[in-house]
Amino acid sequence: MIASPSVRLAQQIAVAIPALLLGGAYISEYGFGLYPCEMCWWQRWPHFAAVALGLLSYAISPKKLWIALAALAIFASGFIGGFHAGVEYGWWEGITGCATTAGSDGGNALDAILNAPMVRCDQAPWSLLGVSLAGWNFLISCGSALAIFGLLARSGKTGEA
Repeated sequence: MIASPSVRLAQQIAVAIPALLLGGAYISEYGFGLYPCEMCWWQRWPHFAAVALGLLSYAISPKKLWIALAALAIFASGFIGGFHAGVEYGWWEGITGCATTAGSDGGNALDAILNAPMVRCDQAPWSLLGVSLAGWNFLISCGSALAIFGLLARSGKTGEA
C-alpha cells in the first residue's frame, strides 16, 4: 500500500530531524571542540532510537506505528533538552554531576582521565540568540515531534493510509 503524502512527510521528518541533530552534535564535538556533558549524551540516545524507528517504518508495517514511536523518541530528547537548558540557565538544579571527555586511546587510562577537560552540565558552552544547544534541541525536537503527530493525525482524519 502506498503511503499518503502526510505519512511520507511525517516519515521523512522522523528520520531527517534526529539524524541532522545528531550530525550537528558530532560536528560541534569533533569540529569545534564542544564536548558533550552527561545530559548532552542523554539527549542523543533518543535521537539514535528515533532514526532507527523511522528507518523501520520504511521496511515494516504498520508505518504509522513506527513513525509515532520515532516521534515519541524525538519528543523525549526534546524534553531532556528542555530540562538541560533549564539547568544551564539556572532555573533549577541538575540531577547529575559533570562528565568528562576521557576515553581510552590506547594510552594510559589514568592519564586520559586526569588530562581530560571537565565538561559542566550547568554551563552552556555555546549559544545562538541566547539559546543554548540544549535549548535548540528542545525547540527543534518538540516542534518536529508535534509536526509528525499532526501529520499522522491529518492522514487518519482524511482516511489516508
